[in-house]
Amino acid sequence: MNLSDGIYRGRLAPSPTGWLHLGHARTFWTARQRALAAGGQLILRNEDLDAARCRPEFVRGLFEDLHWFGFNWTEGPDCGGPAAPYQQSARMDCYRAALEQLRAGQYIYPCTCSRRDILAAGRAPHAADDAEPLYPGTCRGRTAAAIPPGKFAWRFRVPNPAVVSFVDGHEGKQTFVGGRDFGDFVVWRQDDLPAYQLACVVDDAAMQITEVVRGADLLLSTARQLLLYHALGLTPPRFYHCPLLLDDTGRRLAKRHDALSLRTLRAAGRTPQEFQRLWAADPASLQRPGQ
Repeated sequence: MNLSDGIYRGRLAPSPTGWLHLGHARTFWTARQRALAAGGQLILRNEDLDAARCRPEFVRGLFEDLHWFGFNWTEGPDCGGPAAPYQQSARMDCYRAALEQLRAGQYIYPCTCSRRDILAAGRAPHAADDAEPLYPGTCRGRTAAAIPPGKFAWRFRVPNPAVVSFVDGHEGKQTFVGGRDFGDFVVWRQDDLPAYQLACVVDDAAMQITEVVRGADLLLSTARQLLLYHALGLTPPRFYHCPLLLDDTGRRLAKRHDALSLRTLRAAGRTPQEFQRLWAADPASLQRPGQ
């Protein structure tokens, strides 16, 4: 089944772990504009794997906020489509099949290290925007048979040396080196759920996304994901990483910034049009109306 058939397919992939904020809207607006310019399609995916943090009110709010801001999509959890289901919690069989493929190809190994163990080894995260510490390789030589009973993660074995290069639609040529910029990374968590890197690759490939538009904080994730595309024999999409909206202290916006959540802005009488006019007049602008 070829869903794209030469047609641009972009996506919105929010996670219902909090209220959507203006930074999400800025990135989603860019994704929509690029889809419109290409005469393409926009797919909505609900990334609801984190059951402990994904709450029903956030799912409802996700749809309300996106519709209020003027977003529409051709496929999604509410309207279906040929690549359904469009909520990650219903796609576990797809992720398990990919995990088995990686295991059979000896691309992954079991790891019992906790985040605290890794940080205690003295290897800090390479970049402030990257949430995964540089792994020191403690479990790299282990097999599943050598792991004692209990919980463990599956970690991708990054080739050494591994130089990953790609041309980003906004940031230009990007080059990352495995072992320096990132280490062996988790693809399956100890709580028996796929990690972001694996779920994202599996879903974008299955939904035949032709371009991924997301924040610049995920550039390093793209390097990891390109290794997964190769290991799984999948064709990667193009990538376009947007600059991030920042708060008054220079930090990127997060879901804790309730004053800039879309529902708070709506309650205060703000309109989507004022933001969209600013961004349309200056697509590179990171300002917010009122600054």
